Amino acid sequence: MKKFLKYLSLGLLSTVCTATPGLGADRISFYYPPFGEFSLSVNSLETFAKEGKIDEDLSFYASRATPEQLAQLRDLLQQRFNVTPTLVSQVTYSPVGEQLMKRLGELLLTESRKNGFYAIRAALILAAADKEGLTVVNLLRLFPSDTIRVNFAEGLRIVDDLSQLLKRRDQVVAFLKKEALRTSLGTASRNGQTVDFSQKLDLRSPGKFRWDIKSLELNDISRNRRMPVDLYLPVATPQNTPATSSPPFPLMVISHGVASDRSTFVYLAKHLASYGFAVAVLEHPGSNAERFEQYFAGLAGPPEAQEFINRPLDIKFLLDELQRLEKVDPNVQGKLNFQQVGAIGHSFGGYTVLSLAGAKINFDQLRRDCNSNNSSLNVSLVLQCQAIELPPASYQLKDDRIKVVIAINPVGSAIFGESGISQIKVPVMLVTGSQDIFAPAVSEQIRPFTWLSSLNKYLVLIENATHFTAIDEPTAENNVLPVPQALLGPDRTAAYSYLNALSVAFLESYLLNRPEYSSYLQQSYAQFISKEPLNLSIFQSVPTLQLNQILNGSTPQSLEPSNSQPVSVPP
Repeated sequence: MKKFLKYLSLGLLSTVCTATPGLGADRISFYYPPFGEFSLSVNSLETFAKEGKIDEDLSFYASRATPEQLAQLRDLLQQRFNVTPTLVSQVTYSPVGEQLMKRLGELLLTESRKNGFYAIRAALILAAADKEGLTVVNLLRLFPSDTIRVNFAEGLRIVDDLSQLLKRRDQVVAFLKKEALRTSLGTASRNGQTVDFSQKLDLRSPGKFRWDIKSLELNDISRNRRMPVDLYLPVATPQNTPATSSPPFPLMVISHGVASDRSTFVYLAKHLASYGFAVAVLEHPGSNAERFEQYFAGLAGPPEAQEFINRPLDIKFLLDELQRLEKVDPNVQGKLNFQQVGAIGHSFGGYTVLSLAGAKINFDQLRRDCNSNNSSLNVSLVLQCQAIELPPASYQLKDDRIKVVIAINPVGSAIFGESGISQIKVPVMLVTGSQDIFAPAVSEQIRPFTWLSSLNKYLVLIENATHFTAIDEPTAENNVLPVPQALLGPDRTAAYSYLNALSVAFLESYLLNRPEYSSYLQQSYAQFISKEPLNLSIFQSVPTLQLNQILNGSTPQSLEPSNSQPVSVPP
């Protein structure tokens, strides 16, 4: 009974705290066999939210929660979500929104025990239109049913699945940290000496180049796509230009994620330009901040599945146009080296650059994952599964001009699968955050890293980083999807310095073939620049057998130094 009450209180509080859309009208009811039916008055929650008082009805549950949990619950009940009814309507009537609402409706049922999808959507829109705004209590009051029944067994299953998922993730991260330390010690013992990075060039600091910004607006008439682009061009002078860094400059392209724009990675673009890289930062018109702003205002439809094809084509068109401009525009002429081109992408942009590097869409894998994972806790599948709407075909998205890629929090486990990822032959760096709940580290970066067939591959793990750690602070123009502070993670400053330094080291090593930079791509350098709580690790290989053992719930076998796989560096 004690164990039951523990799960009962935790399950209920978890449901209340995390499932914002609608929990009942007059009462919240749930059945837990064999103990019977339990319920809670909405009045009790409203009194607690407004006055902080716990009445007799709520006391049964409150007595089983900690003071911290109760404080969090009251904060959530009081919080007003500043969204318009138009925005709520647009999102919940979109294919992705309907899918999410139907999943939630399996947990939150109507009084007749039917899927609560329609009731939840109606309550959300009505609450957003109400003068009190969208709050949990107001949502409960507007739910079109006297009682909402929580599918408690389903709720416990979700809680248990989530608990197991987080446990496996934490085990994988702990294992990788030990592996990083073991690899670092093994490298030091083999080399017989350690690198003193305090005496080497600090790649976290800006380089010696100044740069100019040239703004362009490209128009791909064939696809009706207008693309704003900012081109960062290093300025070469006799004082700051070594013989190995004179024009034409190597070219990097940066691809943003969903609902972002070309300001998302300004810090990285400027840093690379200061080291003599030309950087083209474009916006994808079908999934940028402006498109989402129009969508939420009811002026445009939701992002389309065709965006999975259009995004790589945007970058192909950008490179074509830059090659054309390089011949006719005096401001660009002679400044871009199209034999040394790389791409960096975040999230959906990570998918974009991986497809340009050679990853192929695997429709069979996509159907399997999307049809069998309706209750999956991998949020990124909501995005990836949209690609099922594409006509199955062998899309030619690879661009041979792309010689290296850096993918930050990319998605691709379902849309590419192992067979698609393994097609990539160019050097790849994958960056992952252990606390990313939108593109989970294990499923979207760590396991795909083991699928890469490229000899020159790196996995960068930033502990405690989230999906938003790597991106710049939002501006008024691109903050169309406000993210709760709790999901942003720790202060991002350290992560910016990691990406600045490692991007320069990776590009110098594999795009410009300068082996002297390879020492920065070792765990010893990660330890040198790492700052808590965003602890940094770098891997050139991950033991697949031991990783699979953890994911299967068994204890990984101990590793010997001879098991690690060497990774070649440029001669």
